[in-house]
Amino acid sequence: MDKQDIRAVVVLSGGQDSATCLALAVKKHGADRVAAITFRYGQRHQIETTYAKRLAKHFGIALHQVVGMDFYRHLTTNALMNPEIAIARKKGSSCPTTVVEGRNAFFLLAAGVWAKSLGAKEIHTGVSQADFSGYPDCRAVFIRAQQRMMRLAMAWPFRIVTPFMHMTKAEEWALADRLGILDLVKTGTVTCYNGVPGAGCGKCPSCLLRNRGLAEYEAAKRRR
Repeated sequence: MDKQDIRAVVVLSGGQDSATCLALAVKKHGADRVAAITFRYGQRHQIETTYAKRLAKHFGIALHQVVGMDFYRHLTTNALMNPEIAIARKKGSSCPTTVVEGRNAFFLLAAGVWAKSLGAKEIHTGVSQADFSGYPDCRAVFIRAQQRMMRLAMAWPFRIVTPFMHMTKAEEWALADRLGILDLVKTGTVTCYNGVPGAGCGKCPSCLLRNRGLAEYEAAKRRR
């Protein structure tokens, strides 16, 4: 495969959002024109990387990089990187203890550096403002600013694609069904903060959001 044929780089975490995002990118460009990038930033559940690799293989992505970001542990701490910190809402803050400060900024910048080397102009990410749980780097205003910064920093016409920015989880499940990947997303992803695949632990905020959205979609589907 000629790397210069790549049209899009997908930030692939192994979870529901990034799996559906990858499916959309493949539908748009074809598997041979899509690359995926996964980050190890010190998260306590390396199972995410395992599932990201499986998803890349499932969709026929030949160009998949797993990139280490070990420096993160020297800069910040949070419940996703430190098992001694409880998963909860921060006192006096709209953000939960699972927020990883600046994560999407680092991820998108790194994905952009690689995308430019491949000649790709699109970077796809599964962030959502509708279901963003208080994370400031999942908002549309951040994505617009990040895209402008990256264009200025690298003199390259990046486009950050965020298909779920204004979708609820129920709408995202409906999209997965239309794409024919509903069962894959149900069982072949890991979104749980406690690292449990599929439906997850059922208790953490990520599982509650995911499972509530699925229940809403399935209830709406039954009513049709």
